[in-house]
Amino acid sequence: MSAVVVPVAIRSTVVGLGTALAGVTGMLAGGAALAGESFSVALSGLLPLSGVVFSVDALSGLFIVVIGGVAVAAGVYGISYARNGLDSRPVQAVFPLFVVAMLLVPAAGSVGTFLVCWELMALTSLLLVVAEHWRRDEVAQAGRWYVVMTHLGFVAVLSGLLMFVAHASGDSFPALREAGLSPGTAGVVFGLTLAGFASKAGVVPLHVWLPRAHPEAPSHVSALMSAAMVTLGVYGMVRVGFDLLGGGERWWWLLVLGLGAVSAVYGILQAAMSTDLKRLLGQSTTENMGLVLVGVGAAGLFASSGNRVLAGLALAAALLHVINHAAFKTLLFLAAGSVLHGTHSRDLDELGGLRPRMPVTTAAFGLGALAASALPPGTAFVSEWLLLQALIHGLPVSGVAAAIAMPVAVAAVALTAGLAVATFVKAFGVGFLAKPRSAAAENAHESPPSMLVGMGLAGAACVVLALLPTVVLPSVASAVGIAVGTGDAAVSGAVTLQLAGVTGALSPLMLALALVAGVVVVVGVVRFVAVRRARREARLWDCGGGPMSARMEYTATSFAEPLQRVFDDVVQPETDVDVSHHEESRYLVQAVEYRRRVPDRIERRLYEPVLAAVSAWGKVGRRLATGSVHRYLGYGFYTVCAALILLAVTR
Repeated sequence: MSAVVVPVAIRSTVVGLGTALAGVTGMLAGGAALAGESFSVALSGLLPLSGVVFSVDALSGLFIVVIGGVAVAAGVYGISYARNGLDSRPVQAVFPLFVVAMLLVPAAGSVGTFLVCWELMALTSLLLVVAEHWRRDEVAQAGRWYVVMTHLGFVAVLSGLLMFVAHASGDSFPALREAGLSPGTAGVVFGLTLAGFASKAGVVPLHVWLPRAHPEAPSHVSALMSAAMVTLGVYGMVRVGFDLLGGGERWWWLLVLGLGAVSAVYGILQAAMSTDLKRLLGQSTTENMGLVLVGVGAAGLFASSGNRVLAGLALAAALLHVINHAAFKTLLFLAAGSVLHGTHSRDLDELGGLRPRMPVTTAAFGLGALAASALPPGTAFVSEWLLLQALIHGLPVSGVAAAIAMPVAVAAVALTAGLAVATFVKAFGVGFLAKPRSAAAENAHESPPSMLVGMGLAGAACVVLALLPTVVLPSVASAVGIAVGTGDAAVSGAVTLQLAGVTGALSPLMLALALVAGVVVVVGVVRFVAVRRARREARLWDCGGGPMSARMEYTATSFAEPLQRVFDDVVQPETDVDVSHHEESRYLVQAVEYRRRVPDRIERRLYEPVLAAVSAWGKVGRRLATGSVHRYLGYGFYTVCAALILLAVTR
């Protein structure tokens, strides 16, 4: 309401602070649930059939805390960022409503409430994705992809949950837990809901909306979508699969594990080839959600084998990675928005040289890149290491099917970690260091204070999670206990045991101090040697080469070219070389233009044929609409006759 009433001069400030306040409130409510203060609220008069039911337990509380934390950083950041053409009343009114809808989704305690909140979240996020449609044509295209995919996912979730409710005494979650579904019905319910939740999480092959919508949305909205909204797809899988359906059969979780492994590898491969900074981060989200699904799938496999403690360990790794991903992806998207604000470009091939011009943004993105690379003392290191420990320890006890799947999952996680390092070295080194490669990079400027504060909040969360991961382990253990039905003490003890190698003698804090000391020593030695060499070579002739220029440096395209060659059969890049000659002589080359495009292979093989078929059907359908009233009446007459004949035959 304040976004509609207050004047434009203070509108973004009021909305940003209000959004941050909503985030703080969500963090407090979620923290109370994680501490054991679960609560339920029923409002029978709001919805006509089932009313509104909210019920918050430890599992809900974990996701509410994550969403609230991202909302605080994004709200503060948006105070200044929204003044760049995003301070209109509709956009500012929808932004906090989107945050509230996300907070309500995990708090829902019935199917009706869950679906209403889910659809409200989808609609508000769609309006924010197309907020800048007047600037770029790509925004409208991204909006179309997003609205189709998100509502197809909603239809899948709706169908699965309504089938579930039809076999229960009511639509409340306690009633669903008591419903006795046959294995076939439970499998259909899980398959439908998995498709819908996987679409929201950006899981391959339902990911095609994500690398389009996240780059085109405003950057603080991108942070909310990538760090908070997609995690609700994971929440839906865990809530329905583990809590409401009680674990289910083994093939469910083999499917989840396979989808996660494919998404992790494919997502990071696409990110490694990308030159668009925000698109790269969006594809990285697919990778990280894939890693989370590997943990969720492994937890389901272990639970189906009767090993609840090991299942809790795998699920703890997945939920810990949800928290870590929310922290570093918020920081990375906010830093990318700062780059876009300061340069009006997100093309890595055109950036470079931002370190002296945008020092705070450079430091923030560097911290986020380290956090996203599964290297100590990065934020993702602990959760990915714990995930590997769970997968490796599960080999002797998980049966034949899992004995085949687990090594493949371990290989996928390891390959993903290596490619993530290369991807973020490319993004940080090419985009921020060396020499500027365009006028936009040369004229870059630092962002306003509120944007820097928002990045600082996200950066502080990354540092705490990297150096003190045990702070959040009791909360993760509480959420895991709700999902897999084992005691908090058992899960917490298993998690602490597996983290002993990380939090013991080689604790993240001590490891970080050792690395910092090592870096200081190495940098000092390198600088000393470089200064002495420069003094010695200052008197030497430079062989006519002159000083290094931006044209001599690696671009994002050239940096990724070796990886492209290795995975050429997977990514199948498209290249085009145009050679221009002088008019005076065809033997003299005037210019050579090289273009490379890495299309989404799944989109090309799966979605383009479907879209072509729909387009052809639409062209055929237009022949039926001739504008003749007599023909339309004939259509109605023949339809009624066909319906009567069908009724007569089937009676």
